[in-house]
Amino acid sequence: MADRTALIEEPPSGAAAPPGPPGRIARAAALPAGLLRTARPRQWVKNVLVAAAPAAAGELAAPGVALRLLVVFALFTAAASAVYLVNDARDAEADRAHPEKCRRPVAAGQVPVSAAYAAGGTLAVCAPVAAALLCNAATAVLLTGYLVMQFAYCVALKHVLVVDLSVVTTGFLLRTMAGGVALGIPLSRWFLITAGFGALFMVSAKRYSEAVRLAGLAGATRPLLNDYTAGYLRFVWQLAAGVAVLAYCLWALEADGPAQGALLPWRQLSMVPFILAVLRYAVFADRGTAGAPEDVVLRDRPLVLIALAWAALYGLAVAGL
Repeated sequence: MADRTALIEEPPSGAAAPPGPPGRIARAAALPAGLLRTARPRQWVKNVLVAAAPAAAGELAAPGVALRLLVVFALFTAAASAVYLVNDARDAEADRAHPEKCRRPVAAGQVPVSAAYAAGGTLAVCAPVAAALLCNAATAVLLTGYLVMQFAYCVALKHVLVVDLSVVTTGFLLRTMAGGVALGIPLSRWFLITAGFGALFMVSAKRYSEAVRLAGLAGATRPLLNDYTAGYLRFVWQLAAGVAVLAYCLWALEADGPAQGALLPWRQLSMVPFILAVLRYAVFADRGTAGAPEDVVLRDRPLVLIALAWAALYGLAVAGL
């Protein structure tokens, strides 16, 4: 009888060990996946803006530029991810009241608040240090300024009228400056004005879309939206769009006529697709559907084609063809 019991209790030779508690492996894998989702991979496309200054200066094809820009892209991605992690940890309660943000890993309970803070803090420390080692001191200072400003936004500035728009806009502007700073490329004043007001156009259009879409719920999801009116936000994005177009035209017209040996004034002609892109994006802003700028830019086929046309014209201008 004892032998029969032993045979029942002992697994046959070569059999797999009994599995651990159900869900342990799934829970272990869920944390890294949740942290990655909280770092917003879809938002990393914004960091392509680090190539804006070298592209505007016609330096993209210079030796070593692509590798340096890849490094700056990775550094800004790490810094931006740090901000997203800390922001989601702080806003977990408010995000649970949002129809879409409630699915974010921290708000949904997939990522503990402490883990989000720890990961965000680690990235925030490592990014500027890596910038100083891999690029130059100016890039490290710029990245540090970006992090300080964004963390101040998470803690307090997001609740201050107009300042919140300015901080988010400045974050985009610093991205456009980063590539030039890392490579030592002088930044045109018209370039900075175009980039700054172009960013303000998209940021205010996003806020306007949120105010329209979340009417009645805005206070629970983003308290400051109750203090803005839809009319004011519309005024801001319309003003910003106008200034961005004007600044770009003045920038393009700095060069009188075609470059020596060029067939046509490509730089001046690039004003046409730029204005069309602003007008096309304004369609979504006016409808209140510009709440996710990356979706608008990447999913609207006419806008993508307009952007390609602009890139082709500006590329011809840089090449002097």
